[in-house]
This record gives sequence, C-alpha cells and structure tokens, in this order.
Amino acid sequence: MRWLKGLVLAVILLIVLLVGILFAVHNQQAVPLDLIWVELPAASLSMWLLFSLAVGVVLGMVAMTGMYLRLRTLLTRAQRRNQQQRKELDQLRIQEIKEVA
Repeated sequence: MRWLKGLVLAVILLIVLLVGILFAVHNQQAVPLDLIWVELPAASLSMWLLFSLAVGVVLGMVAMTGMYLRLRTLLTRAQRRNQQQRKELDQLRIQEIKEVA
C-alpha cells in the first residue's frame, strides 16, 4: 500500500511539473509590474505569477505559525496532564491491591 501511495504522489508531481513547464513556455511575453509605489522591471508573465505564488505560500505559512504554536502548546499540556493522570491511576491501583491483600 505504501508503494501505491508513493506512485500516486510521483504521478501527481510529474503532472504538476509538466503543467508548470507548459505554463512557463506559453507565457513568455515580458510584462513590467507596476506596484503603486514602484515599477518593477519587465519580466515574463510566468515569472511574475510564480513569484506571487511563492510570496503567497510564504505569507500563508507565516500566518499559520501562530496557530501551529498554540496547538503545539495545547498538545504538550494535554500530554503532560495525561501522563500525570496515568501516574495517579497507577498509584490508586497499587493502593487498592494493598488494601485487598
């Protein structure tokens, strides 16, 4: 089953790579990017679109960092509490065995 998952992932990555290459080949015209404050030099349209995709991915990762850290902290607390409760349960079981015997 693991090899099937790897095969499917490889096929998907290959398709995405081919689509990206076709995209870059069909969008070769040079376009200057005019931001309100600054005009960037002319580069191919595919370059600007891939650049904006990369910036969006990075900004998304930065935005999710806060939530990731909060969830990680909650998980650590829950694991610590679970461990304490297991110790307490083991102590109660031992105490019960001693009282019965």
